[in-house]
Amino acid sequence: MTNERESVGSPQVRFSTALSALGDPYRRQLLLALTEHNPQDDDDVDPLDLVAEKDEPSVLNTELVHIHLPKLEDMGYITWNRTTNKISKGPKWDDIAPLLQLIYNHQEELPEEWL
Repeated sequence: MTNERESVGSPQVRFSTALSALGDPYRRQLLLALTEHNPQDDDDVDPLDLVAEKDEPSVLNTELVHIHLPKLEDMGYITWNRTTNKISKGPKWDDIAPLLQLIYNHQEELPEEWL
């Protein structure tokens, strides 16, 4: 018998999943960008201007394609069409939207390295 705390759709699991998605700065920036613009076009190497000056664009592109976008898609927060390179809000967007809105509304108060 599964306890409510451990069930896949429980509030605790959904919150933990959202925090995991937000734990990486590139995923966080991608999700924050989708709060403003949906869908995103992923045709260039840095579609959401995520590359910091110290980062290599080709490395970020590889990480986006092989790590970040698949992870966010698996979580249901985005829909990613690999053929057209379109990124849009996914079926579970509403699970993470309140946290993103909170971050977005208070970004001036947060440490710069968090964003």
